[in-house]
Amino acid sequence: MTWDSSRPVPWQRLTNEWLLYVGLMGILFVAFFRTNSLLGMIAGLLVSGPLYLAFGYVLAKFGYERKSIKQLRSDGPARGSKWPSKSSDDTEASKPRPKPAPTSRTGGASTRSNAKRRR
Repeated sequence: MTWDSSRPVPWQRLTNEWLLYVGLMGILFVAFFRTNSLLGMIAGLLVSGPLYLAFGYVLAKFGYERKSIKQLRSDGPARGSKWPSKSSDDTEASKPRPKPAPTSRTGGASTRSNAKRRR
């Protein structure tokens, strides 16, 4: 895609995502790095804001638009099914799976050798 200055930039979404990131990372820094000076870490988080917004601006002008969680859920497989449905022209998918061969672990194999059975 090419640069298009008329493409909208989702500023609110970018800002909300960055604020969520700063909040989570701030909590993690305070929880795990109490003994170290937090000034540098907080400064790094604050500097990341303009960088994140600038990067998001450039990507939006090139046409990149991430899907929201709501869109991902609606595009995914149907609720309750583990796998996406296959196309109807796929003949192999419509056939039932054959039973596997019996083994000693499944109780299908005989433990006796060719000895006669008692009656």
